[in-house]
Amino acid sequence: MSYSEELRFEVNGHVIAALASGDPDAPVVLALHGWLDNAATYNRMGPLLEGVRFIALDLMGHGFSDHRPASMPYYIWDNVADVIAIADELGLDKLNLIGHSMGASIASLLAGAFPERVEKLCLIEGVAPLVYEADKLPELMAEALNKRSKMRNRRLKPYASLDEAVTARVNGRFPVSEQASRWLVSRGAVRGEDGVYWRNDPSLVLPSILRMTEDQVQAFLRSISADVDLVLGEAGLDLDRLDERVACIKSLKTHRFPGNHHLHLEPEAAQLIADLVNSWCVDK
Repeated sequence: MSYSEELRFEVNGHVIAALASGDPDAPVVLALHGWLDNAATYNRMGPLLEGVRFIALDLMGHGFSDHRPASMPYYIWDNVADVIAIADELGLDKLNLIGHSMGASIASLLAGAFPERVEKLCLIEGVAPLVYEADKLPELMAEALNKRSKMRNRRLKPYASLDEAVTARVNGRFPVSEQASRWLVSRGAVRGEDGVYWRNDPSLVLPSILRMTEDQVQAFLRSISADVDLVLGEAGLDLDRLDERVACIKSLKTHRFPGNHHLHLEPEAAQLIADLVNSWCVDK
Protein backbone atom coordinates (compact mmCIF):
# COMPACT_ATOMS: atom_id res chain seq x y z
CA MET A 1 0.00 0.00 0.00
CA SER A 2 1.38 3.44 -0.90
CA TYR A 3 0.02 6.94 -0.48
CA SER A 4 -2.22 7.86 -3.37
CA GLU A 5 -4.33 10.77 -2.18
CA GLU A 6 -4.08 14.25 -0.74
CA LEU A 7 -7.19 15.00 1.31
CA ARG A 8 -8.54 18.30 2.56
CA PHE A 9 -11.04 18.73 5.39
CA GLU A 10 -12.71 22.01 6.34
CA VAL A 11 -13.04 22.49 10.08
CA ASN A 12 -14.52 25.73 11.40
CA GLY A 13 -13.54 27.56 8.23
CA HIS A 14 -9.95 26.27 8.20
CA VAL A 15 -8.35 23.59 6.04
CA ILE A 16 -6.76 20.51 7.58
CA ALA A 17 -4.72 18.50 5.09
CA ALA A 18 -4.06 14.77 5.13
CA LEU A 19 -2.35 11.93 3.28
CA ALA A 20 -4.47 8.86 2.59
CA SER A 21 -3.98 5.36 1.25
CA GLY A 22 -5.85 2.09 1.03
CA ASP A 23 -9.37 1.05 0.12
CA PRO A 24 -11.86 3.85 0.89
CA ASP A 25 -14.33 1.20 2.08
CA ALA A 26 -11.89 -0.47 4.50
CA PRO A 27 -11.79 0.25 8.26
CA VAL A 28 -10.24 3.67 8.90
CA VAL A 29 -7.11 4.28 10.95
CA LEU A 30 -6.40 7.94 11.73
CA ALA A 31 -2.80 8.92 12.48
CA LEU A 32 -1.61 12.00 14.38
CA HIS A 33 1.96 13.28 14.18
CA GLY A 34 4.24 14.89 16.74
CA TRP A 35 5.13 18.50 17.47
CA LEU A 36 6.61 20.33 14.45
CA ASP A 37 6.32 17.19 12.29
CA ASN A 38 3.61 16.46 9.71
CA ALA A 39 1.73 13.62 8.03
CA ALA A 40 4.92 12.47 6.28
CA THR A 41 6.08 11.08 9.63
CA TYR A 42 4.09 7.97 8.64
CA ASN A 43 5.64 7.57 5.17
CA ARG A 44 7.61 4.55 6.34
CA MET A 45 4.86 2.84 8.31
CA GLY A 46 1.77 3.67 6.26
CA PRO A 47 2.63 1.44 3.28
CA LEU A 48 3.08 -1.52 5.65
CA LEU A 49 -0.52 -1.47 6.86
CA GLU A 50 -2.92 -4.01 5.41
CA GLY A 51 -6.67 -3.97 4.87
CA VAL A 52 -7.26 -0.46 6.21
CA ARG A 53 -7.96 3.03 4.99
CA PHE A 54 -5.02 4.92 6.46
CA ILE A 55 -5.35 8.69 6.91
CA ALA A 56 -2.46 10.70 8.35
CA LEU A 57 -3.41 14.26 9.27
CA ASP A 58 -1.40 17.47 9.17
CA LEU A 59 -2.49 18.98 12.47
CA MET A 60 -3.37 22.68 12.43
CA GLY A 61 -0.28 24.85 12.06
CA HIS A 62 1.72 21.99 10.51
CA GLY A 63 2.44 20.73 7.00
CA PHE A 64 -0.14 21.74 4.41
CA SER A 65 -2.83 22.63 6.98
CA ASP A 66 -3.89 26.17 7.80
CA HIS A 67 -2.48 28.07 10.76
CA ARG A 68 -4.78 29.06 13.60
CA PRO A 69 -5.69 32.77 13.75
CA ALA A 70 -3.01 34.95 15.35
CA SER A 71 -5.35 35.66 18.26
CA MET A 72 -5.81 31.94 18.99
CA PRO A 73 -3.06 30.11 20.93
CA TYR A 74 -2.30 26.47 20.19
CA TYR A 75 -3.97 24.41 22.92
CA ILE A 76 -3.67 20.65 22.65
CA TRP A 77 -7.37 20.11 23.33
CA ASP A 78 -8.31 22.10 20.22
CA ASN A 79 -6.72 19.27 18.21
CA VAL A 80 -9.13 16.88 19.90
CA ALA A 81 -12.03 18.97 18.59
CA ASP A 82 -10.48 19.01 15.10
CA VAL A 83 -10.06 15.22 14.99
CA ILE A 84 -13.62 14.64 16.20
CA ALA A 85 -14.92 17.02 13.51
CA ILE A 86 -12.99 15.09 10.84
CA ALA A 87 -14.24 11.76 12.19
CA ASP A 88 -17.80 13.09 11.98
CA GLU A 89 -17.22 14.27 8.41
CA LEU A 90 -15.96 10.78 7.53
CA GLY A 91 -18.99 9.21 9.21
CA LEU A 92 -16.89 7.31 11.75
CA ASP A 93 -18.80 6.20 14.83
CA LYS A 94 -15.79 4.28 16.14
CA LEU A 95 -12.16 5.37 15.87
CA ASN A 96 -8.84 3.56 15.58
CA LEU A 97 -6.03 6.00 16.33
CA ILE A 98 -2.26 6.10 16.04
CA GLY A 99 -0.38 8.97 17.64
CA HIS A 100 3.29 9.84 17.92
CA SER A 101 4.54 12.04 20.78
CA MET A 102 2.21 15.07 20.80
CA GLY A 103 -0.13 13.08 18.55
CA ALA A 104 -0.21 10.34 21.20
CA SER A 105 -1.21 12.93 23.81
CA ILE A 106 -4.02 14.17 21.57
CA ALA A 107 -5.19 10.61 20.96
CA SER A 108 -5.28 9.76 24.67
CA LEU A 109 -7.21 12.94 25.53
CA LEU A 110 -9.71 12.14 22.79
CA ALA A 111 -10.08 8.55 23.99
CA GLY A 112 -10.65 9.77 27.53
CA ALA A 113 -13.18 12.42 26.54
CA PHE A 114 -15.04 10.12 24.13
CA PRO A 115 -14.42 6.57 25.43
CA GLU A 116 -17.46 5.22 23.60
CA ARG A 117 -15.99 6.26 20.24
CA VAL A 118 -12.46 4.86 20.43
CA GLU A 119 -11.79 1.15 19.95
CA LYS A 120 -8.01 0.91 19.47
CA LEU A 121 -5.09 3.19 20.31
CA CYS A 122 -1.44 2.93 19.34
CA LEU A 123 0.60 5.46 21.30
CA ILE A 124 4.18 5.90 20.05
CA GLU A 125 6.64 7.57 22.42
CA GLY A 126 3.94 9.43 24.30
CA VAL A 127 1.07 8.88 26.71
CA ALA A 128 -0.33 12.24 27.81
CA PRO A 129 0.36 15.98 27.51
CA LEU A 130 2.94 18.03 29.33
CA VAL A 131 1.46 19.56 32.46
CA TYR A 132 1.86 22.62 34.66
CA GLU A 133 1.88 22.47 38.45
CA ALA A 134 -1.25 24.20 39.71
CA ASP A 135 0.57 26.62 42.01
CA LYS A 136 2.84 27.74 39.15
CA LEU A 137 0.05 28.55 36.70
CA PRO A 138 0.01 32.35 37.32
CA GLU A 139 3.77 32.68 36.86
CA LEU A 140 3.86 30.46 33.76
CA MET A 141 0.91 32.25 32.17
CA ALA A 142 2.63 35.63 32.57
CA GLU A 143 5.86 34.23 31.09
CA ALA A 144 4.02 32.74 28.10
CA LEU A 145 2.11 35.95 27.40
CA ASN A 146 5.31 38.01 27.52
CA LYS A 147 7.03 35.69 25.04
CA ARG A 148 3.99 35.80 22.76
CA SER A 149 4.18 39.59 22.69
CA LYS A 150 7.87 39.51 21.71
CA MET A 151 7.20 36.98 18.92
CA ARG A 152 5.16 39.53 16.94
CA ASN A 153 8.30 41.34 15.77
CA ARG A 154 10.44 38.26 15.19
CA ARG A 155 11.56 37.49 11.64
CA LEU A 156 12.51 33.91 10.83
CA LYS A 157 15.87 33.19 9.24
CA PRO A 158 15.57 31.07 6.07
CA TYR A 159 17.72 28.15 4.97
CA ALA A 160 19.74 28.62 1.79
CA SER A 161 18.39 25.40 0.26
CA LEU A 162 16.19 22.36 0.88
CA ASP A 163 19.34 20.33 1.49
CA GLU A 164 20.33 22.72 4.27
CA ALA A 165 16.89 22.33 5.81
CA VAL A 166 17.23 18.55 5.59
CA THR A 167 20.59 18.67 7.37
CA ALA A 168 19.15 20.89 10.09
CA ARG A 169 16.32 18.40 10.68
CA VAL A 170 18.73 15.45 10.75
CA ASN A 171 20.68 17.19 13.51
CA GLY A 172 17.70 18.66 15.33
CA ARG A 173 16.52 18.25 18.90
CA PHE A 174 15.05 14.86 17.98
CA PRO A 175 17.48 13.43 15.38
CA VAL A 176 16.19 11.44 12.40
CA SER A 177 17.79 9.73 9.41
CA GLU A 178 18.40 11.63 6.19
CA GLN A 179 15.56 9.80 4.44
CA ALA A 180 13.16 10.58 7.29
CA SER A 181 14.26 14.20 7.22
CA ARG A 182 13.66 14.46 3.47
CA TRP A 183 10.12 13.17 3.95
CA LEU A 184 9.40 15.67 6.72
CA VAL A 185 11.01 18.58 4.87
CA SER A 186 9.18 17.78 1.63
CA ARG A 187 5.90 18.46 3.42
CA GLY A 188 7.12 20.83 6.10
CA ALA A 189 9.16 23.42 4.20
CA VAL A 190 8.45 25.91 1.43
CA ARG A 191 10.74 27.91 -0.83
CA GLY A 192 10.40 31.69 -0.51
CA GLU A 193 12.02 34.60 -2.32
CA ASP A 194 15.08 34.61 -0.07
CA GLY A 195 15.36 30.95 0.93
CA VAL A 196 13.57 27.96 2.42
CA TYR A 197 11.22 28.35 5.40
CA TRP A 198 9.35 25.89 7.58
CA ARG A 199 5.61 25.86 6.87
CA ASN A 200 4.94 25.36 10.58
CA ASP A 201 3.30 28.26 12.39
CA PRO A 202 6.12 29.99 14.35
CA SER A 203 3.70 30.31 17.27
CA LEU A 204 4.01 26.56 17.84
CA VAL A 205 7.37 27.09 19.55
CA LEU A 206 5.89 29.40 22.18
CA PRO A 207 5.18 28.05 25.67
CA SER A 208 1.55 27.25 26.38
CA ILE A 209 -0.43 29.94 28.14
CA LEU A 210 -2.39 27.24 29.92
CA ARG A 211 -1.86 23.51 30.40
CA MET A 212 -3.66 20.80 32.33
CA THR A 213 -2.50 19.69 35.75
CA GLU A 214 -1.39 16.10 36.37
CA ASP A 215 -4.62 15.29 38.23
CA GLN A 216 -6.64 16.40 35.21
CA VAL A 217 -4.51 14.39 32.78
CA GLN A 218 -4.82 11.24 34.86
CA ALA A 219 -8.59 11.64 34.97
CA PHE A 220 -8.61 11.44 31.16
CA LEU A 221 -6.37 8.37 31.20
CA ARG A 222 -8.62 6.57 33.68
CA SER A 223 -11.56 7.26 31.38
CA ILE A 224 -10.02 5.42 28.41
CA SER A 225 -11.84 2.18 27.63
CA ALA A 226 -10.04 1.35 24.36
CA ASP A 227 -7.35 -1.29 24.05
CA VAL A 228 -4.01 0.55 24.03
CA ASP A 229 -0.66 -0.46 22.55
CA LEU A 230 2.11 1.74 23.93
CA VAL A 231 5.26 1.67 21.79
CA LEU A 232 8.51 2.95 23.28
CA GLY A 233 11.90 3.24 21.61
CA GLU A 234 14.77 1.45 23.31
CA ALA A 235 16.68 4.73 22.92
CA GLY A 236 13.57 6.91 23.18
CA LEU A 237 12.62 9.71 25.53
CA ASP A 238 12.44 9.37 29.30
CA LEU A 239 8.71 10.10 29.48
CA ASP A 240 7.47 12.07 32.47
CA ARG A 241 5.61 10.01 35.12
CA LEU A 242 5.38 7.05 32.73
CA ASP A 243 4.65 4.29 35.26
CA GLU A 244 2.09 6.40 37.11
CA ARG A 245 0.27 7.30 33.90
CA VAL A 246 0.35 3.80 32.43
CA ALA A 247 -1.23 2.48 35.63
CA CYS A 248 -4.26 4.71 34.99
CA ILE A 249 -5.17 2.99 31.71
CA LYS A 250 -7.39 -0.08 32.03
CA SER A 251 -6.21 -2.11 29.03
CA LEU A 252 -2.63 -1.39 27.94
CA LYS A 253 0.27 -3.40 26.55
CA THR A 254 3.76 -1.91 26.43
CA HIS A 255 6.16 -2.75 23.60
CA ARG A 256 9.83 -1.72 23.44
CA PHE A 257 11.27 -1.70 19.93
CA PRO A 258 14.69 -0.69 18.56
CA GLY A 259 15.06 3.00 17.83
CA ASN A 260 14.86 6.52 19.22
CA HIS A 261 11.99 8.97 19.62
CA HIS A 262 11.17 8.70 15.88
CA LEU A 263 11.54 4.93 15.68
CA HIS A 264 8.43 4.63 13.47
CA LEU A 265 10.42 6.31 10.68
CA GLU A 266 13.00 3.50 10.60
CA PRO A 267 12.49 0.16 8.79
CA GLU A 268 12.66 -2.35 11.66
CA ALA A 269 10.45 -0.54 14.14
CA ALA A 270 8.02 0.63 11.43
CA GLN A 271 7.36 -3.00 10.49
CA LEU A 272 6.92 -4.04 14.12
CA ILE A 273 4.44 -1.22 14.78
CA ALA A 274 2.60 -1.97 11.54
CA ASP A 275 2.30 -5.60 12.65
CA LEU A 276 0.60 -4.42 15.85
CA VAL A 277 -1.88 -2.29 13.93
CA ASN A 278 -2.51 -5.03 11.37
CA SER A 279 -3.40 -7.36 14.25
CA TRP A 280 -6.27 -5.05 15.20
CA CYS A 281 -8.24 -6.24 12.18
CA VAL A 282 -7.41 -9.89 12.92
CA ASP A 283 -8.59 -9.51 16.52
CA LYS A 284 -12.03 -8.22 15.48
